[in-house]
Amino acid sequence: MEYNNKTDLPKPPLHDSKWYIFKRKRYLVSFLAFFGFMNMYAIRVNLSVAIVAMTSEQISVVKLENGTTISAMVQEFDWDPKLRGMVLGSFFYGYISTQILGAYLSRRFGGARLFGIGVAASALFTLITPPLARLNVYFLVALRILEGMFQGVTFPCLDAVWSQWAPPMERTQLASIATSGIYVGLVVTNPICGILAQIFGWAADFYVTGLIALFWSIIWFWVVKDRPEDDPHISTEEMNYIHASLSGSSSDSKMSVPWRSILTSMPVWAIAVAMFTEDLGFYTLLMQLPTFMKEMLNFDLAEAGLLSALPYVGSSLMMQIAGFFIDWVRASYLTTKHARKFFLCTAFTCQAICIFTVSYMSTSVGVLLCLIISCSVAAFAISSYGVNNLDIAPQYASILKGLDNTFSQLAGVISPTLAGYLVQHKHEASEWKNMFLITSCVYMFGAIFYGIFGDGEVQSWAKNEARLLRGKNEPKETEKQEAEV
Repeated sequence: MEYNNKTDLPKPPLHDSKWYIFKRKRYLVSFLAFFGFMNMYAIRVNLSVAIVAMTSEQISVVKLENGTTISAMVQEFDWDPKLRGMVLGSFFYGYISTQILGAYLSRRFGGARLFGIGVAASALFTLITPPLARLNVYFLVALRILEGMFQGVTFPCLDAVWSQWAPPMERTQLASIATSGIYVGLVVTNPICGILAQIFGWAADFYVTGLIALFWSIIWFWVVKDRPEDDPHISTEEMNYIHASLSGSSSDSKMSVPWRSILTSMPVWAIAVAMFTEDLGFYTLLMQLPTFMKEMLNFDLAEAGLLSALPYVGSSLMMQIAGFFIDWVRASYLTTKHARKFFLCTAFTCQAICIFTVSYMSTSVGVLLCLIISCSVAAFAISSYGVNNLDIAPQYASILKGLDNTFSQLAGVISPTLAGYLVQHKHEASEWKNMFLITSCVYMFGAIFYGIFGDGEVQSWAKNEARLLRGKNEPKETEKQEAEV
């Protein structure tokens, strides 16, 4: 069904005076997804903090053969920079491999169920990481690959969830709420893992994050359903509103996938390049910042974990604002296409400037300020490309997310490998400078590429016989329908 003016649009229920936001089931799904992402990234990044303790020399009591004990500096894992880079990057070998599989499975079996399985399985692997890591470094690599494989299905799964649960003009808001869990996870995980590692040892990082993620997965399986009609607790008004607003645009698992059109579509590649750009900068900071703080800025492990989390405080706060603000701009001033381009390109340019400035900074305050600004404006880029697949091909959104993530997560492999070659000496400022300069250049390339090829309209190859709900449901025409539901 296609709507040509405001009077044709489905109306939200207005008669229920008790219609509060906590009674909107789609927002409950978004909030629980927020905690899901928070746990996923806690599991993903715990090694970035723990590895500092695992590979650093620490004072330990050693018992000699004659029975006497002495205090000595002991290094539990003696890994060179290249092996360290392989350990940090191993997660992404698995993560890349299951993106398209996750998209296929979510279309066939439902995104919500698979999202929960992905988090639960990676939590179980996290719990057995310490004993296996002590046996052999390659057991650790294998576990991280398995964790990556199970987490690889999660992002495509959530796009499948939004294709069933998110009205078109709430997509940015709902996705931004959920995605902000990534940054809250980083804000919480980095300092807590630093403190846990310093007090209880690095193994505590894996036990705590694994148990919390496992507990969350139980709640997710109990509360969240794949489709509104499968949820016994959703109101009839909300379910009817969601169905009406998504008429003709939700995913159909029996629909054939136009692979050739997808793979030759420049707007699809624009999203993939944008995701790769942000991910390269994100993973560079994620995996290297605790080490940079400790080795170059001379903070101890707990301080390094705490301070490396500060940039993500800005991200977590701005993610809550960015989605609503972008939708407001779409509703009042710009089309979806121009809003996506404006916010993403502006954010990437700001990030390029900030990272470039970091490469010439010598004070910890200046470095932190630049990184906080960079991570904060990233929220506008992520809120733009994060739902762009739903703009250009809503019924193929999970497939596109799988393709985009497969390409973009190469950044997770490239970043630690590149850092391992560039930063051979942890105390050498020029080596860190080269790494930051390369990251800055990638941001500028991403801004230019998306600015040329990005789009916000349903693509011709994405229209099916049911006639998709297209750009006609632009925010200028649907501004009032989100007010109450």
